[in-house]
Amino acid sequence: MFKFHIKHREWKLPSQRGWLYHLIWSVTNYVVTNLSVTFGWVFFKVFNHTTVLGKENVPARPNTLLLSNHQSMIDSFLVGLFAFYPKSLVKPSVMPWNPAAEENFYRNPLLAWLADNWKCIPIRKGRRDVAAIFRMAQALRTAPMTLFPEGTRTRDGRIGKARGGAGLLILETQPTVIPVCIDGMDDLLPIGAILPRLFKRIYVMYGKPIDLSAYYDKGKNKDVAQEIMDVVMERIREMHAEIQQLKTAGSPTPRKAVLQHE
Repeated sequence: MFKFHIKHREWKLPSQRGWLYHLIWSVTNYVVTNLSVTFGWVFFKVFNHTTVLGKENVPARPNTLLLSNHQSMIDSFLVGLFAFYPKSLVKPSVMPWNPAAEENFYRNPLLAWLADNWKCIPIRKGRRDVAAIFRMAQALRTAPMTLFPEGTRTRDGRIGKARGGAGLLILETQPTVIPVCIDGMDDLLPIGAILPRLFKRIYVMYGKPIDLSAYYDKGKNKDVAQEIMDVVMERIREMHAEIQQLKTAGSPTPRKAVLQHE
C-alpha cells in the first residue's frame, strides 16, 4: 500500500480509504469532474480560442501517460479536458491523474478536497519525493495520467530540459506514452497572475505514441530514465515547432489543422 503524510494527515488513493469513503468519492468525483470539465470547455472554447490537434492519438485506457510541456498552473485542466471530453461526461474515470505540488493544491481542507476530486496526487515541496514514483505507478495502472517532465513552468515560453522522474515512472510501468505540446497558456495565466485572462489563442497538440521499448532492458536507473526523457522532450520540441508554423501560416480551422497534422 502506497501512502504518505501531508500536513499531518495520511493521503491514500480513494480505493484504499475504505468502502464508505470510496462510495462518497465516486459520487463527488462524478459531480466535480463533470462540472469542472464543462466549465473548462466553455472557458477554453468560448471565452478563448483553443485549437486541438491529434486527439485521436490518445487512448482512453489505464496506463496511458500524457507528457506535456508546462506553461501555467492550470495546464493539467487543458490537457486532460481536450484529451477525454466529452467521453468523461459518461465515464469520468477516464480523466487523468495529476501529480500536483502540495504547496499549491493542498493549502487548506477545501482546496485539498477539490484536488482529491480532481484526481490530484500531492507531491512534496522541492519535488524530491522518491516514494511519489511508486504512488504514481499505482495510480497510472488504474487510469491515464498527465505529467509535466520539466517540473516547473516556463518563464520565457521555451521548452526546458526534463527531469528524470518521469523516465523512472515509464521504466516502472511501461505505459503508452503520448507526447503533448501546449502553446499560449503562459499568456493566458502568466506566472504571478491570480486570474486567467480571456480571448487568448491556445493550442494543444497530442502526438502519436512514442515507442520506448528499446530502453526497457537497459535497467531501471537515472541514466536510462534521462535518455528516455530526452527522446520525449525532443518530440515535444518538434511539435512546438509545428504549432509555430501553424501560427505563422495563419490559424486554420480545427478540422483543417488536424488534417495538416496528419
